[in-house]
Amino acid sequence: MQAFIVYAHPSEDSFTRHIRDSFMAGLESSGHSYIISDLYKMNFKSDISEAEYLREAHYRREVSVPADVIAEHEKINSSDAIVFIFPLFWSDAPAKLVGWFNRVWTFGFAYGENRSMKQLEKGLVLCSAGNTMEYFHHTGILNALEKVMLEDRLFDRVKSKELIIMDGTSRENPLREQNWDDHLERAFQAGAGILGGL
Repeated sequence: MQAFIVYAHPSEDSFTRHIRDSFMAGLESSGHSYIISDLYKMNFKSDISEAEYLREAHYRREVSVPADVIAEHEKINSSDAIVFIFPLFWSDAPAKLVGWFNRVWTFGFAYGENRSMKQLEKGLVLCSAGNTMEYFHHTGILNALEKVMLEDRLFDRVKSKELIIMDGTSRENPLREQNWDDHLERAFQAGAGILGGL
């Protein structure tokens, strides 16, 4: 199977980059292939233009879609799974990834009647976070993330969906190094077993 990885982090000197690499190694270990959109490296345009807004607001399927968005559509439809890897910035994805959804989930492709986006086998969200899972449960942020990423952005566009938070990685956390190793193993296993349970 092929996975399409949408990766959003501005720095290669990050834990999130290690998550990405471990996940890809897991895919390769099980004989899966992948393609990747590294949104910062490719300088993906995250701001929706007025023309794009008007196309979406008026459900105008006949208005052309920008070439960079069509390229993302093609990556999606050539894959069996879609995987989002990013850090939590103020309890959400980085703005560049939010902009990716704003531009790529177009009318006629990701929503609307007779949409052309295939239903993928798996949707997986891997995000790094400084805070702990206890914090995310206590504040309700975990529930909010699941609602936004899984129920809204992925919705029925995938058959199976999962959110994995790699928590407790802030520099002041005394368990950071242990958490780091555990999370990288978890990322590897997520890649190796991406079709598990389907």
